[in-house]
Amino acid sequence: MLVLGIESTCDETGVAIVENGKHILSNVIASSADVHQRYGGVFPELACRRHIDALLPALDEAFKKAGVKTSDIDVIAVAQGPGLIGALLIGMNAAKGLAIAWDKPLIGVNHVEAHLYAALMGPNEPVFPALGIVLSGGHTLLLNMLDIGKYQPIATTVDDAIGEAFDKVATLLSLPYPGGPHIERLAKEGNAEQFAFKAGFVKKSPIDFSFSGLKTSVLYAIKGQNGSKEKLSNLTPSAKADIAASFQETALRDVLTKAKKAVLELSSQSIVLGGGVCSNQRLRDLFTQEFPHIPLFWPPKELSLDNAAMIAGLGFHKFLRQEKGDPLDLEALTRIPIA
Repeated sequence: MLVLGIESTCDETGVAIVENGKHILSNVIASSADVHQRYGGVFPELACRRHIDALLPALDEAFKKAGVKTSDIDVIAVAQGPGLIGALLIGMNAAKGLAIAWDKPLIGVNHVEAHLYAALMGPNEPVFPALGIVLSGGHTLLLNMLDIGKYQPIATTVDDAIGEAFDKVATLLSLPYPGGPHIERLAKEGNAEQFAFKAGFVKKSPIDFSFSGLKTSVLYAIKGQNGSKEKLSNLTPSAKADIAASFQETALRDVLTKAKKAVLELSSQSIVLGGGVCSNQRLRDLFTQEFPHIPLFWPPKELSLDNAAMIAGLGFHKFLRQEKGDPLDLEALTRIPIA
């Protein structure tokens, strides 16, 4: 079964063709990150404009790379949410138009769930129950995965997502957007023990995440308690590297600590990770060291960031489960539960 996937939740325009949920025939990604660099984050209106310009060329390229015709497509899967509403509507309306024109079933896919599925698109079969961990610019989640499509939410963030925290700290350090890769590179040159940062603690739910306080601690380390621009300008490259390393280590170890607790409580048989932060090599090293005897499912780095292959792959399973497509009045949702 060939599934066409369309992804437009944020600043990446993705189109992919995937066979039977795993075999990626094409995976085209047109990023608008270059447009948003000057703002230090995603500018929604500009993201929508880029989606409009990029979607049809990406569609053409996906079919050329896959070597298939439109008549070969069996199902059209589209990211239904969560995400930026304008961006979602562009992908959703394109998918609906193609479904009508080609007389194909339409499937709406949860973008966050698809991030987890990206780690399961390799040759190894998943082992359930698993601890699912989503670490991205918009989401920080722990879930008990009973099967593909069956989840029990365990923990979330009460403020910033971890990827958002990386971006904001990068801005504080005058690093380009997106900040994650730049923080990671700079951290390799620094001493992670130089600054005694602490992760946030949520009293009512200790397994939940909070990165706002950590971000504020970094701000004080950079600018001082009074926010002095002079202190920022006098910050040495070595100090910047130490701050990046200390921040990264604190944030990632917080994820590791809560993952350890969840694995014990849930008797998880494996760990499945998804989202852009999962491309961080330090995170991968920490988990590999801590869990040497439990299977770890990581997405390939090209599937860590937003992409349409994960949408098409998960769309295949959802279509089989439903045995039919979704209605054509399917709505795009800025927030959509995963359960």
